[in-house]
Amino acid sequence: MGKCTGRKSIFITGAASGIGKATAELFADRSWFVGLYDVDEAGLAEVARQIGEDNCVSAKLDVRNRDDWNAAVKQFGEATDGRMTVLFNNAGVGRHGWFEEMSGEDNDWVVDVNVKGVINGVQAALPLLRDTPGSRIVNTASTAGVFGAPKLAVYSATKFAVRGLTEALDVEFSNIGIRVTSLMPWFIDTPILDMGKADGANEKMSDQIREQGQEVYPVELAAEKAWEAAHGKEVHYMAGKMAERTRFAARFMPGRLKKTLQRTLGPRD
Repeated sequence: MGKCTGRKSIFITGAASGIGKATAELFADRSWFVGLYDVDEAGLAEVARQIGEDNCVSAKLDVRNRDDWNAAVKQFGEATDGRMTVLFNNAGVGRHGWFEEMSGEDNDWVVDVNVKGVINGVQAALPLLRDTPGSRIVNTASTAGVFGAPKLAVYSATKFAVRGLTEALDVEFSNIGIRVTSLMPWFIDTPILDMGKADGANEKMSDQIREQGQEVYPVELAAEKAWEAAHGKEVHYMAGKMAERTRFAARFMPGRLKKTLQRTLGPRD
């Protein structure tokens, strides 16, 4: 296990792939100490190998499990002398399809990971964050948290929740010296784009995106925005030009945005 040795530190969930992995690599490259946490232990081992064992600690973490959180934060604190510069609540899951095709179990899974997982993380990490001058929480939301996304209804609802939690806690924690921000990406080239209405489903969200010719941004862009979210003065950080355009449209042209989304629906089976 690595030791922080006076460096700034970031605790990352969903670190085995996608935005979490790219962010871990970027922060480590900029001399930060990184905590790598995910349910994918093989993926974590590969990321740890890439950034160097002396630059990180890692452990399996199911963000739905508060005992897992307590153990992970304890491990991280032992490596960083009780400090945490940034908590990056990044782990997220989704299901893509018509609302009536989603099972109750799948809806529970999406809500538990995307909302309860973030809340669990803030609760577990708060003591370390309070003891670290200039600390910050960065929560991964989504452009789907700006305007409700069809065929992603429950996923979208969770990202609205993350957005609201971020805004509330940024105010609430202002008198204890902790900033709270969010990363709000457009479609990023990560495994979550392969979400279907169920595990192993033939219909994937990525197929629809390609058919519609929509932009998909590289994961490195999201990692750079995560860096900005960890350092900048804004609350929400949009990743990708389409994310910025959607935020503008949701604010000033919501009717037009709704009609645009309706045209993408296609027929029900």
